[in-house]
Amino acid sequence: MGQAALHRARVMKSVTVLAPASTSNLGSGFDTLGLAVNLYNEITLTRGRSGAAEVPAMAAEAANLFFRTTKKARFEFGFSIKGNIPVARGLGTSGALRAGVVAGLNELAGAKLSKERLLEIVTELEGHPDNASPALLGGCTVSGWVGGEVRCIRFAVSPRLKIVTLIPNFRVETEEARRLIPQTFSKADTAHALNRAALITAAFAARKYEALRGLFDDRLHQPYRVPLVPQLHAVIRAGEKAGAIGGFLSGSGSAIICLALEHEERIAKAMRRELPGSEVIVLRADNRGLRVFAH
Repeated sequence: MGQAALHRARVMKSVTVLAPASTSNLGSGFDTLGLAVNLYNEITLTRGRSGAAEVPAMAAEAANLFFRTTKKARFEFGFSIKGNIPVARGLGTSGALRAGVVAGLNELAGAKLSKERLLEIVTELEGHPDNASPALLGGCTVSGWVGGEVRCIRFAVSPRLKIVTLIPNFRVETEEARRLIPQTFSKADTAHALNRAALITAAFAARKYEALRGLFDDRLHQPYRVPLVPQLHAVIRAGEKAGAIGGFLSGSGSAIICLALEHEERIAKAMRRELPGSEVIVLRADNRGLRVFAH
């Protein structure tokens, strides 16, 4: 076999990327804290366009930035997605999709970018790293732009921690939710947010999850998003009364999360009673992050 034929034989034709959902902010860690959960989408990329469905705009945008950044030869690809991450519920659908496309192209193009470099590309697409980091790296992540790079520190999360997730039957669009947040905050609210974000990070780093009690009383974004999720406080109070450590709006919503070390089924029932018609699932953290499987 000649060298050209050998090269063609080695060209990867298709990959499937398993990308986890994520919850972001975790109260006052706005655009900074994220947590990967064991709910997934599978994104499959195939070289060529024969019989392939139209590549959605978000995937095409991710591909454009990947090829510009890596300077790899552009090629057409087919795209398909399936999985369980609900759209517009604050569970990182866009972060998982963008991470899946960029990681898949990285494999198909032989670019060999590290997950840290992939994170910078996905963060540029997302505008902030709070969903991109857990989608790629798994666990609990603390991340942000520092100079021209994304700095991320991650912690593995114990399977003891249950992530009781209520998924309403209505959507919240991120852009709409962001418009509700004020441009400035008082000194007292700013200091409160700094305190809570630091304590939440320390509790996850030390795996002292009981120390999270009382830390999710956010003043930065949750109070302003209540009009979009009017049942937010009632659902959290019901979860806490049933034994949850605490609760918060997942990303910009509409999902609501309560964390627990025990009584998770009781907590789930209590949350559902406050918002009938919602789905409630008990999740755990995903500590592996994004995975790529070649076909």
